[in-house]
Amino acid sequence: MRILVIEDEAKQADYVRRGLTEAGYTVDVARDGIEGRYLATEGDYQLVVLDIMLPGVDGFGVLAALREKRNTPVLMLTARDLVEDRVRGLQSGADDYLVKPFAFSELLARIGALLRRGPAASNEASNSRLSVSDLEIDLLSRKATRSGQRLELTAKEFALLALLARRKGQILSRTTLAEQVWDMNFDSDTNVVEVAIRRLRAKMDDPFRPKLLHNVRGMGYVLEERA
Repeated sequence: MRILVIEDEAKQADYVRRGLTEAGYTVDVARDGIEGRYLATEGDYQLVVLDIMLPGVDGFGVLAALREKRNTPVLMLTARDLVEDRVRGLQSGADDYLVKPFAFSELLARIGALLRRGPAASNEASNSRLSVSDLEIDLLSRKATRSGQRLELTAKEFALLALLARRKGQILSRTTLAEQVWDMNFDSDTNVVEVAIRRLRAKMDDPFRPKLLHNVRGMGYVLEERA
């Protein structure tokens, strides 16, 4: 699941990005309303976390532009606790409203609720389940099974598996995996990708047949069923 956070306060944006990334989401951040409006209307996101007080274009302007093109769920996140602001946001098409400061657990719960009832659960329902051979992945409930057996995956392992499954049959480099799953610039000295692949394979592949997760020497990894 890919989430866009539109927040101009660097510390707040980094806090939300890190927390959502650790929870297994892929997160992009826009630091002003102009960039946020462009990404929200042109990008492929399952949810937008949107601040109101933004430079360039405020949150209401971003929301209005988004609603002209898409029904992406929007959670408005702001320090403004006026009833009029909340009413205006909801009447403008926001799906939920959370006032700063907030407990991160509540943010996660609200995001989960929006994803379950929003376009990801209706218009995009056909894209919320992925399968490769006997591997089944439910992106909304964040569950994966093989041969009907539940796989006990960490948030990062699930995010890694979901990315590989979305792009099944495609070879993904370590750089791509590091950027998409860990939101980090790839460092050739780190083995974070290899370690995660080994742990994922031990849970998802080793106890089952056929093998689905393959190394492609010098190129990366691919998830596919081979003859």
